[in-house]
Amino acid sequence: LPQSGYLHPDEFFQAPEVMAGDILNLQVFYPWEFLSSFPCRTVVFPLMTSGVTYWAIKSLQQLDLCSSCINSYTLLVSPRLLFTIFSFLLDYSVYRLAPFWEADLWKALVLLAGSYVTLVFYTRTFTNTLEGLLFALLMVLVSSRKSNGSSVEPTSSPLIGVITTAGFFNRPTFLAFALMPLLYWARLIVDSQRSIKTVINHFLKLILCACFTAIVFITADTFYFTSVSLDNLYSINKGSLFDVIAQLHEKMVVTPLNFLSYNLNPHNLALHGSHPRVTHFTVNGIMLFGILHVLAIGAGFKMLKKYVQQFTRVKLFYRGLPGHSEGNPTLLLFYFVPLAFLSLFSHQEPRFLIPLILPLVLFSASRDRAVKWKHLVIIFNLLGAFLFGCLHQGGLIPCLFHLEQLIHSPAPSNHPRHYTLLFAHTYMPPRFLLNIKKTDVHVQVIDMAGSGEETLCQTIEQQASNFTCSDCHIFVIIPGTVRAIIAKCGVSFKNETVIFPHLSMEDPPQVSILSSGNWRSQLGLYIIQLDRDQ
Repeated sequence: LPQSGYLHPDEFFQAPEVMAGDILNLQVFYPWEFLSSFPCRTVVFPLMTSGVTYWAIKSLQQLDLCSSCINSYTLLVSPRLLFTIFSFLLDYSVYRLAPFWEADLWKALVLLAGSYVTLVFYTRTFTNTLEGLLFALLMVLVSSRKSNGSSVEPTSSPLIGVITTAGFFNRPTFLAFALMPLLYWARLIVDSQRSIKTVINHFLKLILCACFTAIVFITADTFYFTSVSLDNLYSINKGSLFDVIAQLHEKMVVTPLNFLSYNLNPHNLALHGSHPRVTHFTVNGIMLFGILHVLAIGAGFKMLKKYVQQFTRVKLFYRGLPGHSEGNPTLLLFYFVPLAFLSLFSHQEPRFLIPLILPLVLFSASRDRAVKWKHLVIIFNLLGAFLFGCLHQGGLIPCLFHLEQLIHSPAPSNHPRHYTLLFAHTYMPPRFLLNIKKTDVHVQVIDMAGSGEETLCQTIEQQASNFTCSDCHIFVIIPGTVRAIIAKCGVSFKNETVIFPHLSMEDPPQVSILSSGNWRSQLGLYIIQLDRDQ
């Protein structure tokens, strides 16, 4: 039973949309991050997640084990199901970390499982979701110690190097989350080892594994985004080793560097929306975590006031080690340091903070901090799950399901039907859910985004003037809050279908209409068919 809410276009256009085009040969829209001219996203994680699931259902269909495996439902659900399975890594991390950080295990698990961030965001195909899972694994590794608490597990150094590098290639912002765990691990290494040789050995293992992981990602991205192939390498191998190295270096793709180059430009960030630097602290943290974020801020100020004049920063850092009465200042650093670094950028979205749920629930589950607010926590997460899991842009995915069935329904005649689907004032429609092959030229998708009334009407009238074939169908998909615009376009419509519920925060419903008997019209997504007879 997939959630109908549509959180952000990135949940589709940074993995499923791209992989559906590459593996299933479906008509898709490739986002700018995956253009070969300037790729900013690694292809490794999309291949390992959505790519694997689409390869599996494609194989089932090719083996005749499932004649209709590829449809809008399986295309949506299969990657989400994989991410849902992955999300239990959070539960495992809490199970491992709660005793270490002196948190109540059961309360921490309940806070995690009951959070709408876990239920909604961690079951979606976001790169932020993978970032949160890698951050959780990193916290487990840096918190792993022998039973007597004497030293760090010797096997953690290579894995820490692999996970840190993988997280960096997934999202370069991972370094903000990894900073405090890595510093914490480094202090533990230095503190627990008497031999400088052993300390150097740990760091060398980390660096070597990090470099090897980077080479794997760079090689995969280079082969994917450029024309380098085994045949190319064989042809130039007849020359010299220097020629091979020069060819690879010339076409080498390092996606995190492109990502940083793009996002460090304030003009580029402004294209995606600029926010005040305090948005993460004052808005997004509360929107995601509610009272837990407020309690963490209050506790942070109290602890800062208590320790700033008594201890140096190094001693304050040691307070986080097990066995001390105050185990939480380090958890607060794990929470607030990444938040502070992310606040340096002007583009701030709530989903950027979802990896912070782990240190926050561990901190909140210690000393019964959240117990007195449990009723507020329950109500907040129920409302959040309903708003973002069901209501927010909630009509668009069911709409695409409906249109997919309509497009693939048996034709009454031998003449192919032509469909024009015009989306206005909705999030970007993921084309792959229409399940249309690249060779099929009979379906056209037009995304008008938030176009004004004049531009929208001009486009509709232009499409209507091209309404010449006998079996052409034009559909306009638009929220009920701006449904009145269509009436001003001078064209006739028929077969109006309403998908409920659908809440557009870009075009919010009018309170006066919501309080009247016609409230459903404001919370619906309309599929309106152009009447060719008129």
